[in-house]
Amino acid sequence: MATPRTVCCVGDIHGFITKLQSLWSNLEQAVGSPAFQSALIIFLGDYCDRGPNTNEVLDFLISLPSNYPNQRHVFLCGNHDFAFAAFLGLLPAPIDGSDFSATWTEYAMNEEREGWYKGHGYENMHLQGRRWAGRMIGFNRAKNTDYQGSIYDAAPTFESYGVPHGSAGSYYDVLHVPELMKVVPDEHKKFLTDLVWIHEEENVSIETEKGLKSCKLIAVHAGLEKGKGVKEQLGYLKAKDTRIPKVEPLSGRKNVWDIPEELSETPTIVVSGHHGKVHIEELRLIIDQGGGMVSNPVAAIVLPSKTLVLDTEQLVK
Repeated sequence: MATPRTVCCVGDIHGFITKLQSLWSNLEQAVGSPAFQSALIIFLGDYCDRGPNTNEVLDFLISLPSNYPNQRHVFLCGNHDFAFAAFLGLLPAPIDGSDFSATWTEYAMNEEREGWYKGHGYENMHLQGRRWAGRMIGFNRAKNTDYQGSIYDAAPTFESYGVPHGSAGSYYDVLHVPELMKVVPDEHKKFLTDLVWIHEEENVSIETEKGLKSCKLIAVHAGLEKGKGVKEQLGYLKAKDTRIPKVEPLSGRKNVWDIPEELSETPTIVVSGHHGKVHIEELRLIIDQGGGMVSNPVAAIVLPSKTLVLDTEQLVK
């Protein structure tokens, strides 16, 4: 019987380069060569914000295909990456020809409270780009910490590129192009543009109570919505339908926690990050130990064994 291939799913990194480097080293030791050299590596999204090194994190991720040419790499789009890309003008245009301003309407009552960006280019910017680059001050009760610049905690991302949050072009300055738009390298813009909203993989092995099982795997940053058809969701996620103001599979919470019932007909692993915790229940895998908090580790899961690897572990070489 052929040895099942190794699949590593890496949780939210949120701008912490040293955590990413340590996690990668630990993964390499835990999996071992040659399995690691030929592994499928799925990054579950949220590479930016909160931590201080978004610039370096993107450099590291971009370098992987050349440094590990026999691996396959999948880079999912998280809600933070979506919003960063939206601010930089990298999202595909709405498929119906509408303006991005149409995405504001449903949430317009929050504009003042969330301090949406109103500077250069805001007139046709997706809702999440305006929220990402806006100005939010005060205490975030959900995270038990102060907001870092905006509702997305985007100030550290600005600063990682050498641009203070609130510099020329920010907020209400409609005359000047924001400095961040000028300094983000083209290769970073391409990386953000190319992020996939969902990934499907056939014949992924996973250890279960009944032994090794071969399943389909769906990787999506937050999860799939209950109460909506899976085919419909896969369709708009693959199409990157930017008409949607808030893409629930990238940003939802309780509504995307469970595996949709219709997927029980064919054994399907659904793996996500996003939720600020690790939750492993049968075929539902949520891998986000860090949540972007400086004191928390970054995690990955290795299949088929379901081994959890943390950046903080001291593995014996």
